[in-house]
Amino acid sequence: MIKDLKKIKESGLQLNMSRGVPSEEQLGLSVNMLDIIHSSVNCKTKDGIDCRNYGLLDGIPECKQIMADMLSVSPDMVMVGGNSSLNMMFDTISCFMNKPVVEGEKPWCEVKNRKFLCPVPGYDRHFGITEYFEFQMIPVPMTENGPDMDVVEELVKDADVKGIWCVPKYSNPQGITYSDETVRRFANLKPAAKDFRIMWDNAYCIHDLTDTPDTLLNIVDECKKTGNIDLPICFCSTSKITFPGSGVAAIAASKNNLKVIEEKYKYQTIGFDKINMLRHVRFFKNIEGMKEHMKKHRALLEPRFDLVVDKIEKNLVEYGIINYKKPNGGYFISVDVLEGTAKRIVALCKEAGVILTDAGATYPYKFDPKDSNIRIAPSFPTIDDLSSAMDVFCVCARLAAVEKLLNK
Repeated sequence: MIKDLKKIKESGLQLNMSRGVPSEEQLGLSVNMLDIIHSSVNCKTKDGIDCRNYGLLDGIPECKQIMADMLSVSPDMVMVGGNSSLNMMFDTISCFMNKPVVEGEKPWCEVKNRKFLCPVPGYDRHFGITEYFEFQMIPVPMTENGPDMDVVEELVKDADVKGIWCVPKYSNPQGITYSDETVRRFANLKPAAKDFRIMWDNAYCIHDLTDTPDTLLNIVDECKKTGNIDLPICFCSTSKITFPGSGVAAIAASKNNLKVIEEKYKYQTIGFDKINMLRHVRFFKNIEGMKEHMKKHRALLEPRFDLVVDKIEKNLVEYGIINYKKPNGGYFISVDVLEGTAKRIVALCKEAGVILTDAGATYPYKFDPKDSNIRIAPSFPTIDDLSSAMDVFCVCARLAAVEKLLNK
């Protein structure tokens, strides 16, 4: 193994696969969108709204409809924003920090011991937002059905617990889709905090990679049934559908939530990029056009996911030093390596020219108590580069395991 690693280092491999970045081939799928709007003649919506001008804080109607269809909600619940759903999540937390989302409650900044629930392993940028606003982040274990709801139901009895992060379909990084029971238990939550909110980041709602995709129960419909319509705040974007730097993001929420959120936005902006919204509408036409487009992404992503799984199966599984689940969609493959070796594996890979997501990044405060979880992002490299990178990973995983066992 040491000889193998030395040979790899000498090859001069340099590959960064630390983030879930679309490949150049994927970006090329949407390039024709850039030519759809080319003059003032076609800058108007079907209702005659001039997208070059001010106005429409919540977005043009056609785009609201497509984003509503992505999230399976009614358009009147939707506000279309800029290019980043992460930005809208940050703004939402920021808003509730300064303005109470429920009349009679304190703004979150006045709650001294404010807390937020964080399913783990989870999305590092979610954790970064709540760390920035100085929440105490409480890890909640993920199960094969989503967050451990026994734990969630117990923790929300604390009135200082103000919310929970969720990636409900093809979760980042494990690729788990919440079961119907999990969604129903979320909809039936009875938090002590009246202003508790479920941050429902449905980033991968149409990012399927198989002929038998996962299905996710509609949280909004379930919350309507239980009278908890104010609980969820849903997010999505086209960042990994069109252009990550120039996509369209949206938020879906109840009238009560939107009233508070839009009050902030009306002082923050006169309106987001309506020409970009129109560009997306003209390109896709409707949600069915968007889903057809996703089949092209699948054709590029599925072989990469298959390659990662094949390398793991052939090089690591027999040694009993790795656990993983092949997801049916999303952007990542999460692996649990031998306890106490994740940081060492990431460091060894970096020495060999392959940069992975930092070990611990999938936990609040970047602290993985078992030092075992690693997030693999297969999307950006070419197939050949990904194959080389996985060879590096497998060699490093075996070497780190041997070192750990010998030290025992």
